[in-house]
Amino acid sequence: MGHTLASARVLDVRKLGLVSYQDALALQRSLVDDRRAGRIGDTLLLLEHPHVITLGVRGGRSHVLASPETLAARGVEIHETGRGGDVTYHGPGQIVGYPILDLNPDRRDVHRYVRDLEEVLMRTAADFGIDAGRVPGLTGVWVGNEKLAAIGVRIARWITSHGFAFNVETNLDYFELIVPCGIADRGVTSLSRLLGHPVELADVEQRIANHFNNVFQFSHLED
Repeated sequence: MGHTLASARVLDVRKLGLVSYQDALALQRSLVDDRRAGRIGDTLLLLEHPHVITLGVRGGRSHVLASPETLAARGVEIHETGRGGDVTYHGPGQIVGYPILDLNPDRRDVHRYVRDLEEVLMRTAADFGIDAGRVPGLTGVWVGNEKLAAIGVRIARWITSHGFAFNVETNLDYFELIVPCGIADRGVTSLSRLLGHPVELADVEQRIANHFNNVFQFSHLED
């Protein structure tokens, strides 16, 4: 069945709800192996994490501003991770996307892959009337000087993992515990803050999935 999926270029979107960072890491590792072996087709995981600060391969512990005691008191874990980038925060109300894609043979371009992820999230923001864009030299999706979505990817032998974090209903106070992505002079925002009212996460997830299908040119299949 994996071969049929791969040849038809159909995206398997899995909406997993709240998943611990550790469990999501283990799941990604096993799916990357499955994807490489052709046991599954291209897959997009959409989920939320409990409060966690993650450190990318560029380090970033110096960009964690809060003491271990403060983090423990607020129920925030810290994890080192194999993705690119610096420090970031994940928590409830933020949609995290982990694409497990095989970029072989015709999509082996890291910059294009990151730009395509940004495009998916910019189109999603546009659905809500938000004009989000890129900042030269920085990854992610921005509204003015504030980051709406962060991107940190891992690509191993052209199989992707890790991905993006899109702030929908995120409690932005938690970003004060860190220097987000190591960038001190810019802020962070969320869809609900920009709109001034709550936003349904399930609605945003579905729009992300639809735009992902379009930008990455997958065939649509109804569940």
